[in-house]
Amino acid sequence: MKRPQSLRRPKFRIADSAQQAVGGFLLAGPFVVTGEVWDLAAGMNAIQGALTAGLVALIGYAALYRADTGRDPEVEKEIAGIPARFVSLMIVAFGSVTVLAVLFDAPDTFLIQQGVTGTELLVTTAKAVSVSAVFSVVGAATADSVF
Repeated sequence: MKRPQSLRRPKFRIADSAQQAVGGFLLAGPFVVTGEVWDLAAGMNAIQGALTAGLVALIGYAALYRADTGRDPEVEKEIAGIPARFVSLMIVAFGSVTVLAVLFDAPDTFLIQQGVTGTELLVTTAKAVSVSAVFSVVGAATADSVF
């Protein structure tokens, strides 16, 4: 059940980022440690990786400002002209996946042990992060909107 408009906090606060982080980490975990995600990322080209990152931003913006009609990006605090809530969401979506990938040593497990090193390692890791962030952003935006 959604909070009534009068009970929702109108301003973005650090607690909102914490809520996003909980949702982002919960949904990112299963994907960042799945070999299929890393295989998929290895098979993607750079354009597909960039489009996937763009999709994460599109999903996040739509979830924050289109699905939740009680929010107006025009009245929110901004960082470089971008709503702070959206900036936080992108940091959480990509950051939670990156933290989990490093914490669980996923690049070593799925790439280095197969002989992938150097620039290819970094690019493939970035693509895997983008794929996993598609799921992380859904969890982060949902947690932000529900709580």
